[in-house]
Amino acid sequence: MLKILYFAHLREQLGRECDDLVLPDGVANVAELIEFLKNADPVVNDIFESTPKILVAINQVVVSRDSEVTQNDEIAFFPPMTGG
Repeated sequence: MLKILYFAHLREQLGRECDDLVLPDGVANVAELIEFLKNADPVVNDIFESTPKILVAINQVVVSRDSEVTQNDEIAFFPPMTGG
């Protein structure tokens, strides 16, 4: 089962910090997972449309959107970080 974590304003907008789901058929990478989530939840769609540079980590490693997703992964979505 996938564990999907949301951080910062993503968590606030969704009103939840995580989702658990079985990896859907046809979802092999992060980009496909994002499309699945956007189609399943209009709030998720709005978030990804308004914040196009959301970062993704798989098992606590920042990855690109073409990275493979497997059934037992922990996927984290978070906004770009800034420092100063």
